[in-house]
Amino acid sequence: MKPSKLGTALTGLLMLAASTLACAAEHSTPREARAMFDQAVKYLKANGPEKSWKAFNNRSGPFVKKDLYVYVIDRKGTYVANGAAPIDLVGLNVLDTVDAAGTPLFRQMIAVTEKQDEASIRYVWLNRKHNHVEPKLAWLHREGDYILGVGYYAPRSNAEDARKLLNAASAEVKKLGIGKAAASFNNPKGSFIHDDLYVFAVNLQNGKFEAHGMNPKWTGTDASDLQDVEGKPLIKEMLELAKTKGEGTVDYVWRNPVTNAVEKKRTFIRRENGSLIGVGFYAE
Repeated sequence: MKPSKLGTALTGLLMLAASTLACAAEHSTPREARAMFDQAVKYLKANGPEKSWKAFNNRSGPFVKKDLYVYVIDRKGTYVANGAAPIDLVGLNVLDTVDAAGTPLFRQMIAVTEKQDEASIRYVWLNRKHNHVEPKLAWLHREGDYILGVGYYAPRSNAEDARKLLNAASAEVKKLGIGKAAASFNNPKGSFIHDDLYVFAVNLQNGKFEAHGMNPKWTGTDASDLQDVEGKPLIKEMLELAKTKGEGTVDYVWRNPVTNAVEKKRTFIRRENGSLIGVGFYAE
């Protein structure tokens, strides 16, 4: 079913309003978005609806920063707060408004918070700073009859970014040894985890993870039989490549921790002091 003219107009208004901040500000990181989300939820619980709506709608307040803002809809799909454009959007019913891919975004928000207080969704939205549609993620919290959200544009690293991080990880292993380097790779607040990039390390002799920046709990577990979502034994291929050639690339499909979608991934690997060091990047 095609969206109505009214629905299309509302979508355009929402995209314009929500992208206004992005035109004048740099992209925020997922950590910054999560911090604002947690702060907003805490504020709402402590201060109640009316005081919170006023704070969230204040464009010069703490709940509007860079391209981040807090929005709140009620369970009928009407905005009660929107830091990006409170004058234009508060009071507007957007229940049937769709995102750039035609997904009924606000109905989805209501549905995913029906049986749980917190959830996350992925959608596509027009970023007017770059004038093209980009994936966006939002954390959602339901408080009574209201749904609070904070969304951010999903960062996308490239091959050059991945190579630079691999070089830095190799230098860390050479300097500190794999033991201390692994602690740095597993540190969620460290310099080896950035947007959708992270470092992992596998022991070349026993095939066990020595570090995994996105899933540190995998450290010490057997990696040799790990397969991608299509059944490809990616670690075995990486280990063979590291042992025979010292470095190279392996392509497979993997879940992107930022977009939470299964995407194509290319990983650069290198043999370093008895360990396989790897960094990959995603491309939809």
